[in-house]
Amino acid sequence: MQDPNEDTEWNEILRDFGILPPKEEPKDEIEEMVLRLQKEAMVKPYEKMTLAQLKEAEDEFDDEDLKAIEIYREKRLQEWKALKKKQKFGELREISGNQYVNEVTNAEKDVWVIIHLYRSSIPMCLLVNQHLSLLARKFPETKFLKAIVNSCIQHYHDNCLPTIFVYKNGQIEGKFIGIIECGGLNLKLEELEWKLGEVGAIQTDLEENPKKGTVDVMVSSIRNTSIYDDTSSSNSDNDDTK
Repeated sequence: MQDPNEDTEWNEILRDFGILPPKEEPKDEIEEMVLRLQKEAMVKPYEKMTLAQLKEAEDEFDDEDLKAIEIYREKRLQEWKALKKKQKFGELREISGNQYVNEVTNAEKDVWVIIHLYRSSIPMCLLVNQHLSLLARKFPETKFLKAIVNSCIQHYHDNCLPTIFVYKNGQIEGKFIGIIECGGLNLKLEELEWKLGEVGAIQTDLEENPKKGTVDVMVSSIRNTSIYDDTSSSNSDNDDTK
């Protein structure tokens, strides 16, 4: 195939008639480098610095730069504080019973607290802990805690485990007690996320209950069984009257 950028008489004729595009001019590497350096020079050096570096380099800037730096530093500081506030937790943390009041009931204002009371001998409790650990990383603005139930409540019955309490400002906003309320033995991560999202403890991005399809199938099955039983009962009554 003929190179359209080749310097031939035929290519020039084709370009004159618009059949070939104009010949590409070779790029000037020096010119490109100059343009890149000019572009970089337009960025104030302090916009690339950390807060610590800004402090060290204060003497190198004039008054105008110092004013801009102060505004920029304040902006960076507020962004940093907002990020720290939002991501202050991020893990499922173990507490004991004597920490319950401070960590849960008297937790920071407007902070959602999710605490799981469990026994390690109950498989469902271990599953819930696994799911809560993942959710804690996904929703670091919410405090996720777990505690061995005996350290908080003596003689708590196994039938009530797992137990999940959801607190905000010292008040219980939600509770899930026992295997059924917590979602069943086959509880999926998304199902627990949905439950906690419904209470308001986390801002889930799930748009609908992931267990909805399963519930619909169960309801349909129960309805069909009920219709079958009613029909069988009716037929039996008819047979008895003959």
